[in-house]
Amino acid sequence: MELLVPAQGPEQLDMAIHFGAQAAYLAAPRWGMRAGARNFSEDELAQAVQRAHLAGVAVHLTLNTVMTDDDIDELPAFLHRVDEMGVDAAIVADLGAMALVQEHAPHVALHVSTQASAMNAQAVMQYVRLGAQRIVLAREMTLAQIAELRRRVPKHVELEVFAHGSMCVAYSGRCLLSAELMGPSRSANSGGCAQPCRWGWKLVEERSGQEIPIETDGRASYLLSSSDLCLLEHLDKLEEAGVDAIKIEGRSKGSYYTACVTNAYRHVLDGDDPSLWMPEVEQVSHRPYSTGFLFGSPSQRTYAASYARERTMVGVVRSCRRAGDAWEAEVVCRNKAAAGRVLDVLSPGYPVRTMRLEEEGGLATNGESYVLRMPFAVSPWDLLCLPN
Repeated sequence: MELLVPAQGPEQLDMAIHFGAQAAYLAAPRWGMRAGARNFSEDELAQAVQRAHLAGVAVHLTLNTVMTDDDIDELPAFLHRVDEMGVDAAIVADLGAMALVQEHAPHVALHVSTQASAMNAQAVMQYVRLGAQRIVLAREMTLAQIAELRRRVPKHVELEVFAHGSMCVAYSGRCLLSAELMGPSRSANSGGCAQPCRWGWKLVEERSGQEIPIETDGRASYLLSSSDLCLLEHLDKLEEAGVDAIKIEGRSKGSYYTACVTNAYRHVLDGDDPSLWMPEVEQVSHRPYSTGFLFGSPSQRTYAASYARERTMVGVVRSCRRAGDAWEAEVVCRNKAAAGRVLDVLSPGYPVRTMRLEEEGGLATNGESYVLRMPFAVSPWDLLCLPN
């Protein structure tokens, strides 16, 4: 199965490439469902396509908002440029946008977004007749439903599913709550979601005014906040069901998340035992994990909005050279780490390794480069992380 990884900005794209993604999905400043993410300017998008293609990685552009006429009017000129850049696929939910992609970006494959809620073979084949090559299935499907849909559609129709990341309480992410509470500019369907489902809510009995706890962390109830999805232990089942591509959610997440989660899923897809890598996905900031709808009754329980995180990224390797019986690496500091601390080192193709910062130095200033003595070779874009 293809591993499709999110990229909030250029650095996250480099992390995705380095740690084993076969494709990355990203957005321009407009038309994407994560308006608050770093995203890519047009020049950056062109550079991203070139950089990814040199590494053999495909680029999927998210154009998955529900579009108004104003959005549609400005899309053709942008699509012409996208076509010239060599973007591999456009992820689209709006029927008008689908038509424009075919007309103005004929070399770009059409992928139907999960926002379209495709979860039956008739819907999938209708999108195929409209030019779609791949369908990102609704997140509400069970494993049995995915396998049955795969049986009913031709093999050349590609099926993609979400395997990891945040989930939305609304059906296929089509939510009105943010716009209702925060105004039209914060519409979830236009990429501006304020995530009010993660806020603390209270249930109040009207006549008495009594507050009634439902699920609580001692401060407030989180009636709408979904757990996070993690299917790392079930990738074999997805492959047996006929899934062509798995997708990691997280276009608002940072470089450490992209690197760590991509690394874990890459190793398991390449044959490692999932139990060896489940501890790694616990190291990123996340809500309690579940398997979502995959096995029938949704395990998408409501939880407090707080995140668990076991490790912090403290450095990014820029270069490495041999130095006698060891190696010296140039590392750009991202967070402080005191001398003498033991760090985890994330490198593609290796289990997590450890090293100790030498006693005479440490990492202190964000953005500053340091030369660290290493007990083993590392590569540019490897990460140094501090266990919490």
